[in-house]
Amino acid sequence: MSGATLCPHCLTRFRIADEQLEMYDGMVRCGHCHAAFDARTDFIADEPDPQLDLPILDEHIASVAASATAEPETPPTLAERIELVADQPVTPAPRDKQWPWITGNVALLLILLLQGSYFFRTELAVRLPGLKPALVGACAALDCEVPLPRNTEQIGIDSSSLEAHPQTPSQITLHALLRNHAPYPQAYPNLELSLNNLDDRPLARRILQPKDYLPANQSEEIGLAARRELDIALNLDVADLNPAGYRLFLFYPQ
Repeated sequence: MSGATLCPHCLTRFRIADEQLEMYDGMVRCGHCHAAFDARTDFIADEPDPQLDLPILDEHIASVAASATAEPETPPTLAERIELVADQPVTPAPRDKQWPWITGNVALLLILLLQGSYFFRTELAVRLPGLKPALVGACAALDCEVPLPRNTEQIGIDSSSLEAHPQTPSQITLHALLRNHAPYPQAYPNLELSLNNLDDRPLARRILQPKDYLPANQSEEIGLAARRELDIALNLDVADLNPAGYRLFLFYPQ
């Protein structure tokens, strides 16, 4: 015999059979609110169908009718006690609650992209030249700049010489050939010139900035073009030092 019982906690009604009642002395667990209760308290047995008292004229027709009118029952799931599952619609999580999480992640991603663009703006301008105008415009608003690359491994002094002036012994001319080996423009470096005596000890040292050795028609902001060279000829007054040699280095200031 089967029947129905009522959960006293959430008032959900379930179908249940005698075998299920006897299995755990009537103790079941509600599949809706998960509370345990004694199903025998509110158990209501099914009443016989009045149609069973009518004469059956055709066994095949009666079988079809019984199959069509029978109420499908889902057997309860067994856990520590019998868990009864009612036919309740599943309500999906509201999509409105997902938007704050999605918006927060998108905002965090944008912040990371902006920070990366700021710290690696020089590298981005080299690898993506078409992006440089946008980077320069953004830096103008942020009071920063997009500096030219400063790769000392890709720029060097191919040759240099120190020549005394024939009529004025206190004047010398420094010749140097500066070459950019990189496939992109680079900032002009500083040059360090040391004038040495016969023992190769420095008599004087001077730091030459780009504005000191660049021709008047050469712009420091444009930089030394990719795979190009610059011929430097700089006149210097050495007074009475009478240097016997020199050393010339290039570097980028920190």
